Amino acid sequence: MIRVMRRLVLALLLLVLTAAPASARQVDTGRQHHVGRQLDVGRYASPNPGSVNVLWISAPRGLVVIDSGRTLSEAHKTVAAIRATGRPVAAILITHAHPDHVGGLGVLHEAFPAAPMYASAATAEEIRTDSKGFYALTRQIDGADYPAVMTVPDHVIRPDQPLSVGGLRLETAEFGPGETEAETAFYVPSTRQLFPGDIVANHMTPALLEGHTCGWLTDLDRLHDRFPHAAKLYPGHGAPGPRRLIPQQTRYINDFRAFVAPAAAPSSPGGTTVTPEELATIKAEVEAKYPNYPNVASLPTLMDVNITAVAQEIATEGACHPGT
Repeated sequence: MIRVMRRLVLALLLLVLTAAPASARQVDTGRQHHVGRQLDVGRYASPNPGSVNVLWISAPRGLVVIDSGRTLSEAHKTVAAIRATGRPVAAILITHAHPDHVGGLGVLHEAFPAAPMYASAATAEEIRTDSKGFYALTRQIDGADYPAVMTVPDHVIRPDQPLSVGGLRLETAEFGPGETEAETAFYVPSTRQLFPGDIVANHMTPALLEGHTCGWLTDLDRLHDRFPHAAKLYPGHGAPGPRRLIPQQTRYINDFRAFVAPAAAPSSPGGTTVTPEELATIKAEVEAKYPNYPNVASLPTLMDVNITAVAQEIATEGACHPGT
């Protein structure tokens, strides 16, 4: 039964990571003002629900692109937005291996073949092997709009080692398991910009389906401590925002666990299984405290699945002690 539930959760997670409407894209190539400097940070975002970001930093010798988007068609639109800047691409960096962040990598590589592609060893290995079957299932959903063969990054980011690309120095840090098994954050110390991947989202209902909220809380604590001077964050989902996005994400997950915990107790009406009445109560509590939080994907039942997954995590693992 546990194995069946786990497979169901993974299948639902894949829907969250791959399904998105095909309209209302957002391209932001405006100049961002920050700590007395002018920075060029471009963003191509798929629409809400979802808002999967591809970001690019204007480095001295070209653009440093972060992530590649969800599908082939979205990646072609991203390429058009990047080419509109008139600048070459110096490098492509991948934060993590979820399908919505690597599906367009082949398109970007074909458009900018001289640009090295960087990822951690764990992320590159997951893209190469598809050990969770995410890409195979994505092809069943998106068909020809998802690559038949994945493009694997050709440069490995050494754990927690600085990276120099396009004349720009970035610090890196590895996280997980949390939002996913392995995730790389990128930080530009000269401008205090932080690119945390999906560890942080801005005003979004996250996907908690992997059942690692304790690990996610630990990652948020580590992110906060690792980059104490970060002033502006560019998350994988949602608009850029200030440093307080980190404690806001922590508060959301802690609150969510607190709302779910009573329903996961063996003494609750359904035991460790969430009843329909408990589900409705939890949803009302979350939505009252966090109104107008669009889902990170178009799955209408994302909140229901989040509640079920977190209840199972709490029933199995008990209290959460981040950082231990």
